[in-house]
Amino acid sequence: MRVLALELGGTHVSCGAVEDRKLLESVRIEADSRKNLAELLPELEQVLRGLKARHSGIYAGLGFGFCGLVNTREGRVLSTNGKFPDATGIDLPGWAQDAFGLPMVLENDARMALLGEWRAGSARGSDDVVMITLGTGIGTAVLCRGRLLRGKHFQAGCLGGHFTVAPGGRLCSCGARGCFEAEASTYALANMSRAWPGFGASSLAQEDSIHFETLFRSAEHGDSVAMEIREYCIQIWSACALSLVHAYDPELIVVGGGVMKNSYPLLKRLQAHVHEQAWTPWGKVQFRAAALGSDAALLGAEPLIEQQHAF
Repeated sequence: MRVLALELGGTHVSCGAVEDRKLLESVRIEADSRKNLAELLPELEQVLRGLKARHSGIYAGLGFGFCGLVNTREGRVLSTNGKFPDATGIDLPGWAQDAFGLPMVLENDARMALLGEWRAGSARGSDDVVMITLGTGIGTAVLCRGRLLRGKHFQAGCLGGHFTVAPGGRLCSCGARGCFEAEASTYALANMSRAWPGFGASSLAQEDSIHFETLFRSAEHGDSVAMEIREYCIQIWSACALSLVHAYDPELIVVGGGVMKNSYPLLKRLQAHVHEQAWTPWGKVQFRAAALGSDAALLGAEPLIEQQHAF
């Protein structure tokens, strides 16, 4: 099966052509300054047309991953949490049909990434999987018996980053307080670090911007504040993984996102915490690092369209 693929993530936009578990070509577009999806669609159309022309053939559809809550059945964005706020009013299936003559399947971007890892990456061979993406926020997705978990209102499985871990804690972008994401994600890290006791004497205070690469590097150099913040974040992520095990009963957890690019043995820490504390009398949940990086959602477009055709 050959498909076009499009992912609008929290900080990037990627387009691709996919066939038989292979990404034929991908194009990345910078879209951080774009406030609305409508102004971006003409450029996306141009890029996708180019991909379709360079890799000619019969296409089965367009798989569209969006960084928000979506109604997969109707191809409609339900909520954007501030990113591309006009998307809820755009007829995306109509746009895809007019632009490319193709049916479109819309899905949450984290779910589409999990499908990619399941079809062509670290989750191959497992049908009960949770994926955690530690990036700008904390994204989650759940596969049960080889099918994506969506729920009645399309919120199931993809809001694991918004489980409460610290009641009354930091304000989250979702409006709640103390979410996993509010306590240990890239967008929250700078403010959290500046409020940390002793920050002024830390090497972090000399950085122009604070992100997890900076944090882990400073911790490796022995900065005590960075080490404390790193340990706090690891505890938050470990608690998130444990909660997801108890909520969704996976046999495998795949962990991806920019945080995984550092040299710290984070996966071993998460696995050790879950193995020690999870109530899983059947055995031990496996942990694997995501294998596909930013290509995961694009590669997920193929199984997404296949599964939709199966309904």
